[in-house]
Amino acid sequence: MIFLKSKKEIEIMNRANKIVLKVLDVLEESIKPGMKTKELDEISEEITIKEGGIPAFKNYHGYPASLCVSVNDEVVHGIPSEKKLKEGDIVSLDFGVLYQGYYGDAARTCPVGKIAEEDKKLISVTKESLSLGIKEAREGAKVSDISTAVQNYVEKNGFSVVRDYVGHGIGKNLHEEPQVPNFFAEKPTYPIKCGMVLAIEPMVNAGKSDVVVEKDGWTVRTKDGKKSAHFEYSVAVTENGPVILGVSDL
Repeated sequence: MIFLKSKKEIEIMNRANKIVLKVLDVLEESIKPGMKTKELDEISEEITIKEGGIPAFKNYHGYPASLCVSVNDEVVHGIPSEKKLKEGDIVSLDFGVLYQGYYGDAARTCPVGKIAEEDKKLISVTKESLSLGIKEAREGAKVSDISTAVQNYVEKNGFSVVRDYVGHGIGKNLHEEPQVPNFFAEKPTYPIKCGMVLAIEPMVNAGKSDVVVEKDGWTVRTKDGKKSAHFEYSVAVTENGPVILGVSDL
């Protein structure tokens, strides 16, 4: 079932996402070679609690941390640990907050020091594909329009979109209908309506789209060992078009 949000609900979700984006901003500024990924997790939790939110991912279906930290060929759901970041790594940060009964969710991929040109392109293409997908989140369009915009841009640039994991609706639940694939699926798709809030999140691989799940039951890696990038915003569909929650005041 798809839940359409009122203006008041969207305002609360905007505040939730402001906390999410503040956390991601601080983490991006903090990243440096030699830093342990669990240190990023500690920072994210500290800021969230200080801002009056609750880390959304901690204990969600048993996930053991507040932040997902996925390095290089890790696509999503990497568990923070004693692992140290190295110069030339790319690290995807996925974070969510529960605030006054509503969720915020966003992600970005960051360089660790100087990175290879191909990795810069992977990050840039993934980020731009998100922007193109967001532009399609308008009343009267279909969810598949978002999917197609992302897929076409990614594949035009020689990369591939992950098919095993997709974006989603978000609100009082972290994951709601509809699913938002990053590829065109030949099956019925949802019309986009005002009041929808969608977590649009391209996951893009430098190589093939195939992924595997590690023995920890969470960490998702590319099957071919090539790097992956991930960007995400929670986007509200309004009469004036798509609004990226957390970026500005409504």
